[in-house]
Amino acid sequence: MRATSPTIFYPFSGPDFLNVTTMFPGSQTYVLMGLEPVGTVPRPTTLENPKLFTALKASLWSVLNFSFFRTNDMAVDLKSVELDGALPLLMLFATRTNHQVEAVRYIQLTPEGEVVEADTATIRRPGLKVVPGVEVQLRTAQGQPKKVVYLSADLSDWKLGVTKEAALKYVQTLGPLTTYVKSATYLMHKPYFSKVRNLILARSNYVLQDDSGIAMKYFRPATDWQFTFYGTYKRPINLFAKHYQPELTTAYTDSANRPRPLPFGTGYNWRQNDSNLLLAQRTITVQ
Repeated sequence: MRATSPTIFYPFSGPDFLNVTTMFPGSQTYVLMGLEPVGTVPRPTTLENPKLFTALKASLWSVLNFSFFRTNDMAVDLKSVELDGALPLLMLFATRTNHQVEAVRYIQLTPEGEVVEADTATIRRPGLKVVPGVEVQLRTAQGQPKKVVYLSADLSDWKLGVTKEAALKYVQTLGPLTTYVKSATYLMHKPYFSKVRNLILARSNYVLQDDSGIAMKYFRPATDWQFTFYGTYKRPINLFAKHYQPELTTAYTDSANRPRPLPFGTGYNWRQNDSNLLLAQRTITVQ
């Protein structure tokens, strides 16, 4: 899968470059989308702020301990040191995973999904119909160039209507996808996230997700997909209890096709022996 995954789409990611580059270290392009504002490159005075380390440590506590962000906590923590969005954390994760940040470009999407330059005023105060973003050029320690695109986009059906589905039109230009979904608050289980769900199912050759991603009932017809299950499926945490999937319990208790081990924790059931991942591979590839 990794060898045929040059482009990774990671919806509902926030600034989580850490997990996606760990899962797909050889990919060339990572497209992340979340509700967090884009943010700007930190000023020297911000980097010299004695409160910076404490604020960063607090904001990253949940992602480093549990593998997912607590978005509201992160927003409060970072505002205290004038870190204003996803970009500073993207740059931090890039550096700490041995990537050199070579260039940063502020962007926005046209209604047709095309990428154009954006100024900092647009990034700081985007209009309701604007999808702002940032493009970060990286280089690995081995010299491999990479690109990370972060778009601040609400992917609900209603909001996509307001922005003329610009974010989805952009994703359609990326070619065949590998989609990664983790700790996505079960949004694509819901009817009002149908547009992004349908796009993923139509344009992905691989979907790697925990149970908070796309519900099994939407992988139809099932003969179009080959499923590999990892780890252990238990009921969702109490906050998301209504999104329990009996189909997954059946799959994970199939004695003839046992799930494979998952040697790490991920998602809301973050303990190592409680976590699950599903790899769905399309049987006829998207070109």
